[in-house]
Order: sequence, then C-alpha cells, then structure tokens
Amino acid sequence: MINFTKKDPEVFSALNNELKRQNGKLELIASENFTSLAVMAAQGSVMTNKYAEGYPGNRYYGGCEYVDIVENLARSRASQLFFNAKYVNVQPHSGSQANMAVYFTFVNPNDTILGLDLTHGGHLTHGSKVNFSGKMYQFYAYQTNEKDGRVDLNQVQDFAKKYRPKMISIGASAYSRDWDYEAFRKIADSVDAYLWADIAHTAGLIVAGELNNPMKYCHVISTTTHKTLRGPRGGMILMGSDFENKFGITAPKSGRVKTMGELIDSQIIPGIQGGPLMHVIAAKAISFQEALQPEFKIYASQVKKNARVLAQELMNFDFKIVSGGTDNHLMLIDLRNRGCNGKEAQLALDEANITVNKNAIPFDTESPLLTSGIRLGTAALTTRGFKEAEMKQIAGWISEVLNDIKNERVKEKVRSEIKELTKKFILYPELI
Repeated sequence: MINFTKKDPEVFSALNNELKRQNGKLELIASENFTSLAVMAAQGSVMTNKYAEGYPGNRYYGGCEYVDIVENLARSRASQLFFNAKYVNVQPHSGSQANMAVYFTFVNPNDTILGLDLTHGGHLTHGSKVNFSGKMYQFYAYQTNEKDGRVDLNQVQDFAKKYRPKMISIGASAYSRDWDYEAFRKIADSVDAYLWADIAHTAGLIVAGELNNPMKYCHVISTTTHKTLRGPRGGMILMGSDFENKFGITAPKSGRVKTMGELIDSQIIPGIQGGPLMHVIAAKAISFQEALQPEFKIYASQVKKNARVLAQELMNFDFKIVSGGTDNHLMLIDLRNRGCNGKEAQLALDEANITVNKNAIPFDTESPLLTSGIRLGTAALTTRGFKEAEMKQIAGWISEVLNDIKNERVKEKVRSEIKELTKKFILYPELI
C-alpha cells in the first residue's frame, strides 16, 4: 500500500485498518470478493485522470487513443469470455446502472414487467417499490415455492398469461439455485416479451461452465464485474447470437434502423451517464483476461464445492437452508428455529470475526431492518485458498456462536481460532 500518512493520516489509517479487517475476518458476504493486485493497481492508475465521453473511435474529447485501446481490449475479452457475445458495453458504473440502461432500451415507463420478488431472493432493481424500477414500471413479482424454495415456473407462466408483460427478468441476489433459461424463454415467447437475465451474482460461475448459459436464450444480459467474476466494482451489458440485430427501431429522420446495441449505447451515454470511468474499465479488462485463464475454472469449481460443503455442514448442525442446498456460491439460512433474527445473527457473528449480512427469507414475517435470515457466500474465501476442510470449520464456528448468541466467551474463543486460521491464508502479503 502506498504510504501517504503525512498527506492524509486519517484516510491512510482507515485504508490500513480495512486491509487488516479483510485479512483477519472471514468474508462470507455473497456479493463480495477480492481482486488481484493488478486489478487494484489499474483502478488506481493514471487513467482516472482521463475524460472519454463516447465510445472508442467516437469520443467527445481528444487524447483518447490509449483509453480506446483499453476499452476495446475490455470489450473483446468480455465477448470471448461470455461465449462470443455479439454486443458488449463495459461502461456502466454499476450493476444498477446497467439495469437502468436495459429498462430504458427495452421498455417504456409504466410498461408491465415480471421479476422475482425481493423477499424471495430478488434484487432491489427488479421492481422494489423503493427503487426507480418499481416507481417507473408496473411490476408483478413471481415467487419461490413455499414447499421447496425454488422459483415457481407455473406461477411465472400464469402471471405471464394474466399480465402480458413487455419484459420478463431473471436474476437474484439471494437465490441459491440455477435458472432454467430455456423454460423462461418459452414463457416469454408465448406472450411476445423480451427476456432479460441479470447474472450479477453468478457471472463468474456461468463463464466457467459451472452454471447454465443464459446467452442462448435471453435477449439481453446485464451483470456486475465483481462478485464471482472477481473484477473491479462495475457493470456490463451483453447480447449474444443475433439478438443485437434482430430488434431495433427506425430513426425518424434518416429512416435507418438502429440496432438494440446502438440503442443501449445511447442510453448509457448520453442517457444516464457522462464520462466512463476509464481506470475501472482498465481494471475490468485485466479481470476478464484473468477469467479467461484455465486457473479461473478451477477457482469457480472450488467456489461451488465450498458452498455445497458449507451448506451441508450447516444443515448437519440443524440450520435450515432455503431450498435445501445450493447450486451456486451462496445460501440463505432461515433462522426462525434458532431463536434470533438476521440482524442479531449478523452482529454476533461479526463480533466473532465472521462477516455475513442479514437477509429476508421467502414469506418473511420480520421487517427488512431485522429479517429472519442471513446470506452466506464462498467466493471471497475461495479466492484466499479456503477449501472444504475450512468450510467445515466455519460451519462449526457459526453454530457455536448462534447457539449461544450472547456468550462473550464463545465469541472470544472463535475469534482466537479464526485468527490462527487466517494466518495461513494471508491476503495481499505484498501490502503488509
């Protein structure tokens, strides 16, 4: 870490303490991961100084010859990574802004959309009433089945027939099962709707071949570039096959048909963003190159193995996992049989150096500020080198803490044991 103590000791201290926190605690938040040093270096590079509104070869500013190279590298690598995607936009600052561009391109305000209920594992930008998506569009939420915790495709089909949506969204922030994209496409086709997949959580597992491929069935795909993809925080939009050219509108003056790719480009800039973050795009390019290496597939496979072991061990300790297991990197724990709510569990585990987040569960009766569940994910710890044996240890520690949530001696014991374990898996030793 560059030492700028004399220039800004307060910020330097916070950065240094954050490095210590990441090293000393067990990061189980499913939406987090650890980038390579190369990715972090690119994010802190000279490209943070450059404005580059527009796209490669067509910028509003001069001096863009080198940022053009970087953005073209990011796009070509992303295309290769995502099954030779025909269209790629790497400029969205976040997954939420990528989703906003999808909405603005494919639907109009007040159009009807189907999306997964937030309390059933969905995402804030998929129709929550407190989010722009729920305010601008008429959303109807499909849910998971109460019996098995999986998405109810019969309900999706029934809602599609009843509400005739303009678009159907697939994607979640707390759903542990894979998606049947082909079945969703058949439902979308039956009502002449667009099909959109938000794969923010699972992108890394999808490109590694560990989960189903949405590119064959969805008209448009959005994602973040962090989480399981292990890149910098940011967003991206893709289209595969010939979808980019099959749909479009006729420009009123020229009469030329604009492709959906051109429409998405114009929604990103000038529609919802100004200048792209070229330092972040440089970091994206590096992370895509890393994900194209054979080692990334080994990593993704281990993420899934670790998640399955962690889920099974927790069930052995009488924790209830929503849907009874996991197909991906995450799991949702229903705490209603444990005598505590999600907020209490999150705080107690954090005191024991285990970082998780409280999370609503399907048919939750607690408020969103408390919740009845916690969400766990294995992507970050797998990056550090943790494997099945460590997952079993972690499940035991979680059980110890939550079985006696107010016992400070138990927390101290667990903290001490975690301190010894994390010494074997040092994160960024070059910075320490």
